[in-house]
Amino acid sequence: MMRQFTYKFNKILFASLIFLFISSCSTNNTIEDIETLPQEAIEFLNVTYGTSPSQKYDLYLPANRSNLTTKVFVLIHGGSWIGGDKDDMNFLVDILRPTYPDYAIVNLNYRLGSIGISPFPMQLNDISEVIADLKSKEETYQITDDFGFIGVSAGAHLSMVYAYDYDLDADVQFVSSLVGPTNFTDPSYVDDPDFENFRIGMELMTGVSYTDDPEFYEGYSPYHVATTTSPPTILFYGGQDELVPTSQGIEMQAKLDELGVINEFTLYENEGHGWEGDNFIDTLNKLSSFIDTHF
Repeated sequence: MMRQFTYKFNKILFASLIFLFISSCSTNNTIEDIETLPQEAIEFLNVTYGTSPSQKYDLYLPANRSNLTTKVFVLIHGGSWIGGDKDDMNFLVDILRPTYPDYAIVNLNYRLGSIGISPFPMQLNDISEVIADLKSKEETYQITDDFGFIGVSAGAHLSMVYAYDYDLDADVQFVSSLVGPTNFTDPSYVDDPDFENFRIGMELMTGVSYTDDPEFYEGYSPYHVATTTSPPTILFYGGQDELVPTSQGIEMQAKLDELGVINEFTLYENEGHGWEGDNFIDTLNKLSSFIDTHF
C-alpha cells in the first residue's frame, strides 16, 4: 500500500534523468453511451483525454449519481515529475470508494518530464485538460464540477499549483498534500548540499537556471502562487524526510495562515517521506474529517 507514498523522488530525479527511457502503453478504451444505462456504479479505465499515450484517466462513477450532487475526487500520483503511474494511487481508490460511495473518483496520468522536457507547464496543462474533459461531460457522467484534489509527493505539488493558480473557475473545493514540495526557492533546495541533486535535476529537466531565472521556480511553487482565495488545504509531512525539507510544510502552513486560507497541518516528527501503521491511519482519519467538513 505504501510503495506509492514512499517514492524517492529527489534521488530518482537526478539519477533517472541521466538514464531515463520513457515508454508507455495502455489500452485505448472508449466510453460507452452511459446516459441510457441504469444509475449503477460503473468504472472506465484508460479514458483518453489527449493524443499522448500518457494522457489517460480512470473514472469511477457511483450508483445513483447526479450532475447536481455527485462531487469528484481527483487523484494525482507522484514520481519526481518523471515517473510514477496512476496505478500507484489505486490503494487510495480502494479506500475512498467504500468510504465515500456517493462520490466519483478520477485517477489520472500525465505526460512525464525528462531531460529537456519540462514538466512545467506541461503537466499542469494536462490536469487542465482532464478537468475540461470532465466538465464537458457532466451530463453524460452525471457529475458536478466540484472537485477535491489529493496528491502524493510530486503529485501533491501539482495539485496545489493547479488549485492555487490554474483553477480560474474555482472548481477545486479542497486540496490535500501528502509530502508535496511547496517552494522550489527554499534555501534548503537552493543552498543545502544535501539537496544539490534536486536543483541539478530541475535544471536538467526545465532547461532553466536557478541563478538566471529564479522567478521561473517561484511561478511553479505553491508557496509563491497561493492567494487569499485558495481552497482549504490539508498538509502532511515527515520530520525526518530526506527528500522534502521539513520547512516546505511548516512555511506553507505559515503562508496559508497569513493569507487567511483554511488549512490543517500535521508533522510526524519521526517519519520520513511516507509512513505506515498508526500514523498512516491518523493521516486517513484527519483527511476524512477534512473532506467531511470542506467537501
